[in-house]
Amino acid sequence: MTGSEILVQTLIYNKVKFLFGYPGGAIMPIYDSLFTYKKQIKHILTRHEQGSIHAAQGFARVTGKPGICLSTSGPGSSNIITGLADALIDSTPLLCITGQVSSKLLGTDAFQEIDIIDISIPVTKWNFQITKPDQIFEVISKGFHLATNGRPGPILIDITKTAQVEDLKKGIIFPDKTKQKIKTKNKINKKDFQKVIKTIKKARKPIIIIGQGVKLANAENQLKQFAEKTNLPVASTLLGLGILKTNHNLNYGMLGMHGNYQNNILILKSDLIIAIGLRFDDRLIGNITKISPKTIIIHIDIDNYEINKRLKTTIYLLGNLKHTLIFLSKSFKLNTTEKWLKNFKLLNKVERKYIKEKELRETKIGITMPEVINYINLYKNKNCILVTDVGQHQMSASRYFNFTTLKSQITSGGLGTMGFALPAAIGAKIGAKRRQVICIVGDGGFQMTIQELGTIMQYEIPIKIIILNNNFLGMVKQWQDLFFNRRFSNTKIYNPNFTNISKAYNIKSKKVFLKENLKQDIKEMLKSKEAFLIEILVEKEYNTLPMIPTEKSVSKICF
Repeated sequence: MTGSEILVQTLIYNKVKFLFGYPGGAIMPIYDSLFTYKKQIKHILTRHEQGSIHAAQGFARVTGKPGICLSTSGPGSSNIITGLADALIDSTPLLCITGQVSSKLLGTDAFQEIDIIDISIPVTKWNFQITKPDQIFEVISKGFHLATNGRPGPILIDITKTAQVEDLKKGIIFPDKTKQKIKTKNKINKKDFQKVIKTIKKARKPIIIIGQGVKLANAENQLKQFAEKTNLPVASTLLGLGILKTNHNLNYGMLGMHGNYQNNILILKSDLIIAIGLRFDDRLIGNITKISPKTIIIHIDIDNYEINKRLKTTIYLLGNLKHTLIFLSKSFKLNTTEKWLKNFKLLNKVERKYIKEKELRETKIGITMPEVINYINLYKNKNCILVTDVGQHQMSASRYFNFTTLKSQITSGGLGTMGFALPAAIGAKIGAKRRQVICIVGDGGFQMTIQELGTIMQYEIPIKIIILNNNFLGMVKQWQDLFFNRRFSNTKIYNPNFTNISKAYNIKSKKVFLKENLKQDIKEMLKSKEAFLIEILVEKEYNTLPMIPTEKSVSKICF
């Protein structure tokens, strides 16, 4: 059995059904073995390696399983670095397998040789180079384990051509998976738990902030129970959206730079912040020195590295969030925080009056981004998944989209990778075949991975693509508008006819210029059973508000 056969059988052993990749010289033996096992594993050929890794991310985010990505050596492997960085900061489980030149050529600057191991160290949870076929099963199995256990993340395994083609005469015996089950439980420190419970019960102005860690732990229902038992207001990070339904009475939406007014104002007045599965990044909390030193911070997470990294924690609990939330919920019947909740409701009305209603009253002649999201809410399926790129459209969608089901939001959070959405939507649809997938992207980001329309065409992937086109790099323009005296340096972008390009890929498309056509055209797109691209020309003079200027206190939120 050759090393490449061992690799493919190891993937099958780990129940891999789909993988994403792009072949090349140094990984050809593995692709040859994939041909033998094409009934067991379906390979999705993307049009660029960055497309394959973002597709693997989309697959992982909806399934919770590691997304599998293949690329060849040299430029093939270096093209996945952005995706690795994105996956590391957003805790996405990936197993990326790169081909490498023959073992005897390592270090000789052979054709398409780069030291992908050293290059990828900062952007992977773990990486390893395989030079012998007898290493493959053990290393790949370790990669699967590390990708999903603890805080999830990307794994890169580089396999020399020698290891792929050499024959392992003894073959390999795959262990019985039923005997490998390892039960893991939280090491519950009852003193810390009791301290947390007493602190929550004493607090008069507490707030819960939830992040993607809750999704990664599949603890959405446990979070909902905890929030309802404590009767506390819940704010969310960008990646935490969708954990609670948008219309849940305790859900006050997003916190941070473009978050909801009530959250950003009242977090500074709270006497207790309960942070669950998040990083306290700069876009979430702004200038941390404005948080009162008297405010108690409870941080609940699986990763010790995040504790006290940016904001000094008063009490912390480490471990699996699902187990932690179950334990905490048992200690509450119903807290009475109605007076504190009234403040959230009052300020929510302020934002609704001065921001949301204003944007949806159709005061502008042109189409605004919130109007588009509002019509999507009317006609989308209840089980739909929202995939967004990076920019103004991302923030508008996050603020106005009606999340109604679990695992319903995919976006590039920590790295902010333009070009992420289109391939990620492909991966999401492969991973969740029966769910509707809506991809919202700006005209700038769309052109960074536009070639993936070819992947959609080849595999007939019925995703819905909405390009919000303002002929600008919108978020950069917004900053130039607000902070650089409207000096719009190199942000105006001249675009091709996106609908004609879509038609060239045999994808149905429409362009919307007028408000009166918007509602019907969105309905037509979302009811279609095929892939559908709709380009909507939106207002150029539009800023996504509210907004907190960078490095400023959340209290400096501006309308």
